[in-house]
Amino acid sequence: MLTRRLLQLLIGLAMYGVSLAIFIRAGLGLDPWDVFHQGLAIKTGLSIGTVVVIVSFLVLLLWIPLRQWPGFGTLCNAVLVGVFADIGLALIPEVTHLVGQIGMLVGAIVLNGIASACYIGARLGPGARDGLMTGLARRTGWSLRTSRTGIEIVVLGAGWLLGGSVGVGTVLYALAIGPLVQLLLPRFTVPEARPAEAVGAEAAGAEPAVVEPATAEATVAESSAAEPTGAEPAAIAGTVVPAAAAGGPAG
Repeated sequence: MLTRRLLQLLIGLAMYGVSLAIFIRAGLGLDPWDVFHQGLAIKTGLSIGTVVVIVSFLVLLLWIPLRQWPGFGTLCNAVLVGVFADIGLALIPEVTHLVGQIGMLVGAIVLNGIASACYIGARLGPGARDGLMTGLARRTGWSLRTSRTGIEIVVLGAGWLLGGSVGVGTVLYALAIGPLVQLLLPRFTVPEARPAEAVGAEAAGAEPAVVEPATAEATVAESSAAEPTGAEPAAIAGTVVPAAAAGGPAG
C-alpha cells in the first residue's frame, strides 16, 4: 500500500508540473498562484520552476507561526512541481494558433485535475499553499473559503502587477478544477488499511466489526460543502483538498 501511495504521489506531482508548463505554453492565463510565480520569474530572470520551489519553501516558513507540520508529500510537492514544470517547458513548444492554444488549455486543466487527485489521494501531506490556507483558517477562525479567497486575491494581484499572465484560462481553471477533482478524487484516493483485529477476526471466520475510514467521497463531500471553488481545501484523514480541488492551484 505504501508503495502505491509513493508512486501515485510522485506521478501526480510530475503531472502537475507538466500541466503548469502546458498552461504557460497555451498563453491564455494561469491560476492565481502561477500568475504570481510567473510574475516573479519575469522580474528576477529565474526559471518559473525555480521560483515555484523558492516560493514553496518560503510559504512553508509561514507554517511555523500557524503550527503546521509538513509531511513527506509536502516536501516532495515543494521540490518536484517546479522541477517538472521546467522540464515540461524545455520539451513543449510554444503555440500561437488560437485553436492550438485552446486545446492546450483544456488539456492542461484535465491533466491538472488528474494530477491533483493523484497527489491528494496518496494522503502523504498537503502542499505548502494548501497548508497555509487551512492553517490560517484554523488560527484565525475564518472559513476555508475566506482564507483561500483572501490569499488568492493577494497573490493574483501581486502576480498581475509583476507581469504574470491573467486571462480566460484563469477564469476557466477556477470554474472547472473543483468539479473535476471532485469527480476524480474518489478514484485515486488510497484506502486506509483495515485494523489488524478486523483482519484477524475475518481470517478466523468471525464477522469483523465494520470500520468506516474517511473515504474519498467523504473528503469530497466536506470539501464541496465548505469550499465550492478555489485552490486549497478541507483536511480529512491527513489529506487536504487543495484550493485547486476546490477551484484553484495546488501547492
